[in-house]
Amino acid sequence: MADSRNYEPALTTDSPVSTKKRNSVLRNTYWLLSLSMVPTVFGAWVGVTTGFTLFATTSPIMSALAFLAISFGFMSAIQQTKNSRIGVLVLLSFTFFMGLMLSRLLSFILGFTNGVSLIMLAFGGTSLTFAVIATVATLSKRDFSLLWGKWLFVGVLVLLLATVANIFMHLPALMLTVSALAIIIFSAYMLCDVQRVVNGGELNYISATLMIYLDLYNVFTNLVAMLGIFSDNRD
Repeated sequence: MADSRNYEPALTTDSPVSTKKRNSVLRNTYWLLSLSMVPTVFGAWVGVTTGFTLFATTSPIMSALAFLAISFGFMSAIQQTKNSRIGVLVLLSFTFFMGLMLSRLLSFILGFTNGVSLIMLAFGGTSLTFAVIATVATLSKRDFSLLWGKWLFVGVLVLLLATVANIFMHLPALMLTVSALAIIIFSAYMLCDVQRVVNGGELNYISATLMIYLDLYNVFTNLVAMLGIFSDNRD
């Protein structure tokens, strides 16, 4: 969940050229974001059906470090190729990997008698959250990144520390707290990221897609985790 975003003031010019550019970036971002869900779902399906067990034989700490190393490797490659079509392929490869990594959580939830319903409820909640946030980001004149940027980064660091601590403590209450805070923090990040694109603060649609995708991914996974904690219908 580490985040290294550096928010810069959004462009404020209202010239026809800048407006056209912003609309183009926003349109391409939403298009690529929709497309990125295909390899994510496919990766999750492959992982669930094959019993994907990457890192399963290692310690939780080593598993987390390996996941972070691969993830940051992908994100670095995306940033290096974001100005070419290769960047799209690297991004889609990354979303496939993230789908694979999602499969262990989904497999656990599918062990509940209402597992499919829980996953669909989390998906619906994530979609509704994105729809509301995209609307607010488009209509609001307030710059949320200036208000929340630094605090959100601190929040992510706290979440990382709490997540690492719970690897050893295994406290359901702490896991529930972490999931609830993660949903709030990454929903706020989503608002800042979408607004950056709307206002012209981000003019590369591949970078914009990566940021918003990570926000959606974190909101969805933590919603699934929360619903799993509250459910008592385990087979």
